[in-house]
Amino acid sequence: MENASQLLTDAEKYAFFFVTLPEALPIAVIKRFHNWFVEFGIPVGGVIVNGLIKEGSAGQEEVDFIRNRMAMQAEYMEEIDRSFHGTVRGVVPLFESDVRGIEMLGKVSAALFGD
Repeated sequence: MENASQLLTDAEKYAFFFVTLPEALPIAVIKRFHNWFVEFGIPVGGVIVNGLIKEGSAGQEEVDFIRNRMAMQAEYMEEIDRSFHGTVRGVVPLFESDVRGIEMLGKVSAALFGD
């Protein structure tokens, strides 16, 4: 246990990144875990937001559901910025399908690190 504790708290070697959705429950869970990690001295590298619907992604005639969802996510993105100011390391858009396979991993990589 002592060895594991030393490894987990070595900021030179390790950092944890939290992944959240721009929604109330996942944000609340990440806040709680983020605070616990800080209290225990476990380095936190940042937060990644997943599944953000980008404006215009549904075409010109976005249905009300999509528009409402985008507005809701915008509010939660503000909360994420306030709660984790300066530690959001990336935003991954909501893709047309689940992330499976090399091609989709390439899309995630491009969203996080650029082309």
